[in-house]
Amino acid sequence: MAAQAAAAAQAAAAQAAQAEAVESWYLALLGFAEHFRTSSPPKIRLCVHCLQAVFPFKPPQRIEARTHLQLGSVLYHHTKNSEQARSHLEKANSVDAAKPLLRKAIQISQQTPYWHCRLLFQLAQLHTLEKDLVSACDLLGVGAEYARVVGSEYTRALFLLSKGMLLLMERKLQEVHPLLTLCGQIVENWQGNPIQKESLRVFFLVLQVTHYLDAGQVKSVKPCLKQLQQCIQTISTLHDDEILPSNPADLFHWLPKEHMCVLVYLVTVMHSMQAGYLEKAQKYTDKALMQLEKLKMLDCSPILSSFQVILLEHIIMCRLVTGHKATALQEISQVCQLCQQSPRLFSNHAAQLHTLLGLYCVSVNCMDNAEAQFTTALRLTNHQELWAFIVTNLASVYIREGNRHQEVLYSLLERINPDHSFPVSSHCLRAAAFYVRGLFSFFQGRYNEAKRFLRETLKMSNAEDLNRLTACSLVLLGHIFYVLGNHRESNNMVVPAMQLASKIPDMSVQLWSSALLRDLNKACGNAMDAHEAAQMHQNFSQQLLQDHIEACSLPEHNLITWTDGPPPVQFQAQNGPNTSLASLL
Repeated sequence: MAAQAAAAAQAAAAQAAQAEAVESWYLALLGFAEHFRTSSPPKIRLCVHCLQAVFPFKPPQRIEARTHLQLGSVLYHHTKNSEQARSHLEKANSVDAAKPLLRKAIQISQQTPYWHCRLLFQLAQLHTLEKDLVSACDLLGVGAEYARVVGSEYTRALFLLSKGMLLLMERKLQEVHPLLTLCGQIVENWQGNPIQKESLRVFFLVLQVTHYLDAGQVKSVKPCLKQLQQCIQTISTLHDDEILPSNPADLFHWLPKEHMCVLVYLVTVMHSMQAGYLEKAQKYTDKALMQLEKLKMLDCSPILSSFQVILLEHIIMCRLVTGHKATALQEISQVCQLCQQSPRLFSNHAAQLHTLLGLYCVSVNCMDNAEAQFTTALRLTNHQELWAFIVTNLASVYIREGNRHQEVLYSLLERINPDHSFPVSSHCLRAAAFYVRGLFSFFQGRYNEAKRFLRETLKMSNAEDLNRLTACSLVLLGHIFYVLGNHRESNNMVVPAMQLASKIPDMSVQLWSSALLRDLNKACGNAMDAHEAAQMHQNFSQQLLQDHIEACSLPEHNLITWTDGPPPVQFQAQNGPNTSLASLL
């Protein structure tokens, strides 16, 4: 017996020594890797070598998985080697292998509220990443009920708000409305940590604001947006409370304060762009991007790259309207760069990227390329609102092209017919569809029909402060009245169109309005006014032409031919040498 005990003790000592040895070399390599990663400047190559040196030691599975995760994270955030990063991340956490493990863990963790809730959130996230939103919503519903049973109204609200977010993504609006009403009541009634309470309120208001903006209700959203902006000001003045919640199920936080601040900037930019306050959109974009740059120096969270891409998508559209095509094109290439670093980011934003390129092609009059880009975007999206936006723009391309695409054009116009069976609930997109019908009728010479459609656009755009649609409708109505010889009524339309376009500012509408004012004043014998309008038109023409030449001479202009696969890395310069995108950024 003594011999057996001695042998057992010896074996235990050997195992402990082995474990200690494993821990010592692993900690040493990990320490070196972290030292190189946090050096100034970071020595990423040496950091990667240290992490890779872990594998020859045949470490335990948990250490191997953790090292793959660390390598994937470092390669993803600090290099352009997205394929290797993805390979390491997949090895660290196979989704198919993770789901049954998580389900088992959920079953046996019901007596430990924190872990049970955390595992439910994690499994719901895996389903969301696989775009199985139904399963994700079911799990979040289970989590909300569990949180209620264990007396955590705070975490119940987090589960319900997360479910509301997914329901909005699925466009299940009939389910969203009662859920958001319930969430609002829970948030207001919950008394707890002030930062947690305000973060719940921010989450709730962000969902409300994005819901309004998705519906194109730019005016109706203003009270909610104002509340959201006040809420983020409040939260930025609160100090983090170190006191832990008494209920372990409350140990969750939605987003860090700094991330919430960027998110509020982002939804403000979305609102400003839709409403046609483009200088305000520029101001908040600059603030948000500056904040993002600071955060990304210390924080490698993927959500920051998503915020950056969405901000760039919106400001690119603003630049195309304000007559800054060259800058817009360089920012499109910046989005390409970000998407090259993350396959998931590219998968989520490929349709938007091709849509932006289509809008750029329209702005530089490359209509065949615009058609190819919009067609590619349609192939890549299942999002109803984006689909309607693309179809509306593609129809306007075909209208400008004349009789080349009549059958396709009639088919598109029928699919976005605003008089009946419009495919989405967006007020803004429906108003835009009326405008496109009016534009088509104008080109067909059916002026009374065109006026009916455009007046409908005006009525809808005025109701929700859609300034750009209002300006476009006014100038087109002014053009129709000018063609019909009704100069007085034409002037009544064109003057406010010009004023509104200057306020936005919309360079194309200013160019169009100034040309009409020149011709109107000339026809009415107002020589001085005609000369002033002609001078304005000349100035706008020169600015647009200069920007057009600058944009088309950029190497990134060749992006207009890209319609398949991941974004290209190299661009052939116009009348110049081959130039890499990296050297331009």
